Amino acid sequence: MKKLDRYILKSFLIPFLTTFLIILFVLIMQMLWLAFDNFAGKGIGVVIILKFLWYSALMATPQALPIGVLLSSIMTLGSLSEKYEFAAAKSAGVSLPRLMRSTVVLVCMLSILSFFFYDHVYPYAVLKQLNLKHNIKKKQPALALVPGSFNTEIPNYQIKFDEKYGEEQNLLKKVLIYDLSSRRGNNKIITAERGKILSEEGSRYMTLELYDGYYFEHHKKNGASYSERLRMPASHADFKEYTINIDMSSFDTDVERLQYTKNFNMLSLKQLSDTIPTLKKTYDEYIVSRAKNLFLVLDIEDLHQYPDSLVNKELSTDILTNFELKEQNEIMSTAVSKIERTLNNNKSYKDNLKNRRKWLNLHDIEYYNRIAFSMSCLLLFFIGAPLGSIIRTGGMGLPMILAIAIYVLYFFSNTFGKNMAEESSVTALLGSWIAVMLMLPLAITLTWRATRDKGLFDIKTFFSPLVQLIKTLFSKNRENT
Repeated sequence: MKKLDRYILKSFLIPFLTTFLIILFVLIMQMLWLAFDNFAGKGIGVVIILKFLWYSALMATPQALPIGVLLSSIMTLGSLSEKYEFAAAKSAGVSLPRLMRSTVVLVCMLSILSFFFYDHVYPYAVLKQLNLKHNIKKKQPALALVPGSFNTEIPNYQIKFDEKYGEEQNLLKKVLIYDLSSRRGNNKIITAERGKILSEEGSRYMTLELYDGYYFEHHKKNGASYSERLRMPASHADFKEYTINIDMSSFDTDVERLQYTKNFNMLSLKQLSDTIPTLKKTYDEYIVSRAKNLFLVLDIEDLHQYPDSLVNKELSTDILTNFELKEQNEIMSTAVSKIERTLNNNKSYKDNLKNRRKWLNLHDIEYYNRIAFSMSCLLLFFIGAPLGSIIRTGGMGLPMILAIAIYVLYFFSNTFGKNMAEESSVTALLGSWIAVMLMLPLAITLTWRATRDKGLFDIKTFFSPLVQLIKTLFSKNRENT
């Protein structure tokens, strides 16, 4: 039996390691491709890129483990059944559960490893990679300018342009610049048909050359009244070429510096369990303070019934008719403005409340998902192993298609549950475990059918209760007639 266990383990480990490494490589390349714009043209050394790849590998390992287990389990049992080795083992009295016992132990160890990675290594990798990407992007922000929207990373300037082109991606088209260096708002506006970014290595300045543009500056004095500001002079001019030198010394930063350390995916389970009660307390205090503020704004007081002797019978029950027309207009204007102000405040409070609730939900989801996703290796194994013994096909063809389909179903149900929990549609516990709850019946059904040598889907067996019910009903009708 030990030889059989070693043979099964060898048959499982070889495809597992192969698929795991391939999937890990694909995920790392995907992360590198998504962050390619942050590295291109920044003068980043090979060591920094290798560090980024290392952090990406640590982040991708918990995601690659379940896919590797699922695909290798389908391939292993499919190959054993295809070569009739499983049938030979059964004829010798070895059942499917006994045949896969050693592999189940290995998958349990992989689930524990996945939990360890998710709880300790993954938060560390996210912490280092996110700060590394941010610091690299901040190192030369001019090369990370995005067309079509205002770029606010460059100090004292807001820059917008329609297109960035050229071999070095330093040529701009349709440029709009707000110069905020005077600290007095958007009083200096520059537009140009074309622009060019010049940045020499080692220089603390970035030069921006503009061509065929227009310049406008509103000369504003501090402390001036509104009427004075209307009379203040402004200067404007057309230009063929205009040069701006921007001090970039504040961006000479260390790429290893840690600036973001409190994101929910950077915390371990213990840190999350310590952080969540504080967030919930802050959230509850915010709700109470907003409720008190709304109560005070509406001027709600206790209403008391006056004795009949104090009622002025000359006053009309229609309150507005007791006032003059001018006073009625003032009352209505005051009431409308107060209601509009209250509605606007409540809208801003609502958005703030929604963001606070979402931030709290993200911590709750991360806490429960760490445990739920670590169970995915074991869950997907009990789907893949019986499925492989049923389809009786090894190799990379059909098993690969089935593995991708099953994992996509699991991944999207997990993502769907987390999104619903993030929007407070369901609880964080249910949203994190909904994928396990959906896939567990499939795992139990496939395992039960595989241990009893039943096919993937027997139409006759499925419809036999319905056919039997119809026959029983017809026979009763005949007896009655």
